[in-house]
Amino acid sequence: QVQLVESGGGLVQAGGSLRLSCAASGVIFSSYTMAWFRQAPGKEREFVAAISYGGGITYYVDPVKGRFTISRDNGKSTVYLQMNSLKPEDTAVYCCAGDRWGSGSRNWNSYDLRGQGTQVTVSS
Repeated sequence: QVQLVESGGGLVQAGGSLRLSCAASGVIFSSYTMAWFRQAPGKEREFVAAISYGGGITYYVDPVKGRFTISRDNGKSTVYLQMNSLKPEDTAVYCCAGDRWGSGSRNWNSYDLRGQGTQVTVSS
């Protein structure tokens, strides 16, 4: 069964940190470019970060550059998002997604593997 399962979300104060994880099953994980997207209430889903299938190339949206780090462990079929210096505007449901042999698209529709999401809430 093909599945992406996120974990690690929660409530944190502004300036704090969280580490999200996304575990994949049922796929050859090392062939998938992986990404994180987020959707805040009343807003459109937005791209946050992506990492190439080999892990050598990363992409970030400008508001998170220098604060968030995406990484992957192909041996564990898991992608991570380390989030530091969190701000209230980072509050959203964070979803991971996978695109086989993908090029790091920022378009949600390019990703055929999609998780259910995990809630991140940052209080001021």
